[in-house]
Amino acid sequence: MKIVLLIALLTVGECGGSPVVGYEGQNVTLSCKYDIKYHKNQPICWGRGDIPNMGCNKQLISTDGYKVEERVSSRYQLLGRLNDGDVSLTILNLTDSDAGRYGCRVHIYGLFNDEKHHIDLNIKGASSTTTSTTLDRRTSTEETTHNYTTGQLTSTETIITSSTNSEHTDKESTSVAVVLVGALFGLIALTTAVGVVIMGRRWRQLNKIPTHQHQVNSSVQFNSVQLQSRGLAEENIYQIDGGSDVAGNGGEYEYCP
Repeated sequence: MKIVLLIALLTVGECGGSPVVGYEGQNVTLSCKYDIKYHKNQPICWGRGDIPNMGCNKQLISTDGYKVEERVSSRYQLLGRLNDGDVSLTILNLTDSDAGRYGCRVHIYGLFNDEKHHIDLNIKGASSTTTSTTLDRRTSTEETTHNYTTGQLTSTETIITSSTNSEHTDKESTSVAVVLVGALFGLIALTTAVGVVIMGRRWRQLNKIPTHQHQVNSSVQFNSVQLQSRGLAEENIYQIDGGSDVAGNGGEYEYCP
């Protein structure tokens, strides 16, 4: 009896914890770690049921300390970092048959130095999963609706902003057009005024030319009259002188005392 108790005391104590709950169709991770800095890389194995004195009962997966050596199904994965001592077992796509006890054994060099971890897995039915999935879908739908509404509001704000910018641009374009039209009319008015001034000056110059010509013609006519008058006077004098000679009076008038 004492020998049995001694052997039990020498055997490494088993570690267990609270049961893990999993859901049908989902994944679950059963935790198992050891101090790799102290023990270095050590082989491990996972099995179903209690861990026997040697190896693992109904072994599921095992490693040589660095990589997976054996695996009964791809549903069993070691997704932790083996080099950090994380040899947690992940079971994919749970079913009712996955419920029960699992054992993790870390083979530590030396007699009775192995570490043992027992974990009980409980599986909940699809109804809970359906409820959870429904809640997730509802949450996703609400988030989508919220995002869609927010997107609509953002689009509306963008349209309003675009309309405001368009109106502002139209006002600026109208102001520029008004300024250009005003400048054009001002240029036309200035051109017209300059044209009127030039035409007035030309008109005055044209009106001055006939007056000057009239004065010249008047002077010419006056000089012609003077010349004609002088010619007539000379002819009269000649006629008078010639008459006196015909009478034989020596061209002199009778003298009456």
